[in-house]
Amino acid sequence: MPGTRLELRSDCARCVGLCCVALPFARSSDFAFDKPAGAPCRHLAADLRCGIHASLRDRGMPGCTAYECFGAGQHVTQGTFRGRSWREDPELAREMFAAFPVMRHLHELLVYLTDALARPDAAAVHADLARARDEITALTDADPAQLADVDVAARRGQVGPLLERASRLVRAGRPGPGHRDADLVGARLRGADLRGADLRGAYLLGADLNGSDLRRADLLGADLRGADLRGADLSDALFVTPPQVASAHGDASTRLPRDLLPPAHW
Repeated sequence: MPGTRLELRSDCARCVGLCCVALPFARSSDFAFDKPAGAPCRHLAADLRCGIHASLRDRGMPGCTAYECFGAGQHVTQGTFRGRSWREDPELAREMFAAFPVMRHLHELLVYLTDALARPDAAAVHADLARARDEITALTDADPAQLADVDVAARRGQVGPLLERASRLVRAGRPGPGHRDADLVGARLRGADLRGADLRGAYLLGADLNGSDLRRADLLGADLRGADLRGADLSDALFVTPPQVASAHGDASTRLPRDLLPPAHW
């Protein structure tokens, strides 16, 4: 959008509580109650900020602390809808709530493409990655009706092979074990050498990764909920996202990629 800088990290101060309204969640270990899509969370305050942000985990809402919109919230609010709000103009609600999840998917793809483009070892595929990034960036500038027509699955299908090529190039110097889509729930991997491992889509729920070496490991889509990352080295792991990190257990000894901040609850 003209005058809107594309950002890939959430800024709730410039959003209108979209994740707290547009998205549904079900009562579980992540959420203390059910909420349907389009209904404001009971904890959403009048200023469209979370009323229990400082105590979400204590109040049974750890799922909220692990959520990240990758900047889609402020983009939809300030760009697509020019600063207007569903609360002030209820007629906008349907279009705004439909645009938000599409924008989040697009921003997530841009996060992965940005990661791959920053890898010198993936230079051979940089031109293709840059073209994909530019195409998706152009889609984020679409109006609400155009966003509704975006085929997110098709875009993921186009970007996926490019990320795969980038990953192989980055890991070529030291290819690690292959655990793609593997069931590693509760696995004992303390201190494991997982450098260059293919952990894409792996189920690592509750896995003991304390002190493990995950440098240059591909973690795209890996489920790290409850995993122990204390002392683990993810400093240049591929495709690590804030939701993955926030859903795991870590501390000051966990080494994260340079542009990834440790969660407040660690």
